[in-house]
Amino acid sequence: MPGFDPTIPNADPPPGPAPHGMVWIPGGEFSMGSESSADSLCALPGITRDAQPIHRVRVDGFWMDATEVTNAQFAAFVNATGYVTIAEHPLDPADFPGAPPALLVPGSTLFTPPGRPVDLRDPRHWWRYAPGANWRHPDGPGSSVGGRERYPVVHVAYVDAEAYARWAGRRLPTEAEWEFAARGGLAGRLFAWGDEFMANGQHQANTHQGAFPMHDTGGDGFGGIAPVARFSRNGYGLYDVAGNVWEWVRDWYRPDSYATRAAAGGVALNPQGPADSFDPAEPGAPKRVQRGGSFLCNDQYCSRYLVGTRGKGEVSTGSNHVGFRTVRPTR
Repeated sequence: MPGFDPTIPNADPPPGPAPHGMVWIPGGEFSMGSESSADSLCALPGITRDAQPIHRVRVDGFWMDATEVTNAQFAAFVNATGYVTIAEHPLDPADFPGAPPALLVPGSTLFTPPGRPVDLRDPRHWWRYAPGANWRHPDGPGSSVGGRERYPVVHVAYVDAEAYARWAGRRLPTEAEWEFAARGGLAGRLFAWGDEFMANGQHQANTHQGAFPMHDTGGDGFGGIAPVARFSRNGYGLYDVAGNVWEWVRDWYRPDSYATRAAAGGVALNPQGPADSFDPAEPGAPKRVQRGGSFLCNDQYCSRYLVGTRGKGEVSTGSNHVGFRTVRPTR
């Protein structure tokens, strides 16, 4: 299988001053994907299978949010437009035949640590549908975003993230744009900062320490989600491209999308992803790609803070470990 070749950034300078809160990503040609050897960094194998084969891609330059979109930024959008997120709407009984009426109320998916060791092959042990959980109440009823203005907004479904991006005059990044930006000019490194998880003895991302999923010891300074920009930025000036919260990107999810692109040969120019979604695990659920991992990622269950690996999410579902950031193309 082809390996990684050097990243070749575009030489064009930024087309003017940076929009507020954004940094210039020069674009260029790079090797996209993940090596199978990265599977050894997770106790549950298979994390890189849908990120193969490694293939060459070229993207144009663009502006990108330096951080994940925060509660304060999302609140400004809601205050200006009156937008109501999916988690704040009741569920449609037609979409959940046979579901108890008590669960067809507004809410979202909430990570809930179990009190004992559990089978890591079954995420239902630590996820539950929480009535009343939404971006305003990230930990469920009784919680609020007061004092969390600089935390990433969560419980946003894909369509919520798209709505914010349109209001801001931006869009969500493609998967190729996201990975080029997250690599920060490095080629083939395991992480956005290099090949060692700890750099100079310091944590470089907000991830899970301790026995998953029972207890996060907070060895990185945060027992759970963290405010944005508390860890070192990458080579392009981006914060939190690993850990903290997953980030929605534009591409539909298919496990074979890289193989299809590689089979076409040559260098893929500004790839937009497949035309539709298919996840063999849930064939009827349309899913978009998520990138970067979250504060729940760890080497016992999910090591997808690895920069080339992929996540996925059903488009109308949010949770308390998924957010997003936006881009502004130059054309």
